[in-house]
Amino acid sequence: MPKRYSYSDILAMTNCFQDKLGEGGFGSVYKGYLPGGSSIAVKILGNSKFSGKEFINEVSTIGRIRHDNVVHLVGFCSEGSNQALVYEYMPNGSLDKHIFLKEGRVKSFGWEKLHEIALGTAQGIEYLHGGCDICILHFDIKPQNILLDHDFIPKISDFGLAKFYPKGYDFVSINTARGTIGYIAPELITQNFGAVSSKSDVYSFGMLLLEMAGGRRNVESKAKSSSKVYFPSWVYDHLSEGGDLELGNITEVEIEIARKLCIVGLWCIQMEPSDRPSMTKVIVMLEGNIDDLKLPPRPFFSSPQHVSIVEPQSDSSTELLLSGSQEESLYNNS
Repeated sequence: MPKRYSYSDILAMTNCFQDKLGEGGFGSVYKGYLPGGSSIAVKILGNSKFSGKEFINEVSTIGRIRHDNVVHLVGFCSEGSNQALVYEYMPNGSLDKHIFLKEGRVKSFGWEKLHEIALGTAQGIEYLHGGCDICILHFDIKPQNILLDHDFIPKISDFGLAKFYPKGYDFVSINTARGTIGYIAPELITQNFGAVSSKSDVYSFGMLLLEMAGGRRNVESKAKSSSKVYFPSWVYDHLSEGGDLELGNITEVEIEIARKLCIVGLWCIQMEPSDRPSMTKVIVMLEGNIDDLKLPPRPFFSSPQHVSIVEPQSDSSTELLLSGSQEESLYNNS
C-alpha cells in the first residue's frame, strides 16, 4: 500500500516546492526526493473533490495497481485541507513533448519505439479495464497523461477523472461529460451514441494513436492545406485511396508501422461504441500483421464540417480544455 506522509514530509521532500514540473486542472506537480534519494513527482491537489476519508479510500484503490504501464503511486498526504499524491518520477516526461515537436527539434525515438509505446499504453489500459479487482475507467487518455521512464516505457498517469466499477458492468452511469476536448468519446457528450463504458477509453486511445502516427495534433487550424486541418479525415481519405501518409524519408517497415497505428486508431474512433474493438482486440491488432487489418467504415466525425476547431494545449496534468460554464460544470462534477 502507498505510504502516508505528513505535510511537513511533503515540504521536506520537495524542498518547499522548489522544482515545479507542471500544472493542470487538479493541481501542481513538483519534483522531490525520498529520504533514500529516489526521485519522485509530488502532485499537490488544489481543489480536491474528496473528503479526507474518500480520498484515502480512492488512494488505496489506485495504490493496489501494479503494472509496468501504469505509474506507481508511492504515497500520499491527507492532512486537513492539504492533499497530495506521491508518484514515481518519470525522467522523460510526458509523451506530448516527444510527438509534438517544435521546429528544429529531433525525435527522441524511432518508429519501432513509437509502436512499443503504443502497445505498452494499450496494455496498461487493458489492465485497468480487466486486470484489477475492479474495472477502472480512466476517461482522460491523452499524450499529456502518458509518462515515459528512463527507457521510454509508457506509464498511464493522472486518475483525477477516473471511475471505479465492479467487473462485469456493461455500462456505467455518468452525470456529465468528462475529459479533454479532442479525446472525449461521443457517448460522453450525448447518449444518442450509446452507453458509457470501457469503449469510451478506447475512443480516446484511438485519437492518441492517430496523433502518434501523424506527429501532430488531430485538429490543427494552422495547417497549410484545409484538408489537413482535421487529421483523422485526411488520413482516412489517403488510406482509402491507397495514398501514402507523407511522412518523409522513412523505410518500408516504418511505413507499415505508421499505417498500422492509423488503421487501428480509425477503428477505435468509430462513433458507435459497439463498433469499436475492446482493448484486448486492440492489442491483438497492434501485435499482428498489417496485411490482416482492414480499413473500417468512415467515422462520422472524420469530416471537417463536424469538427469544432479547438486545439488542445500541452499540459503535464489533467486539464479540461473547455471554456466558461462548460469547464466549471465538468470540473465540479468530475
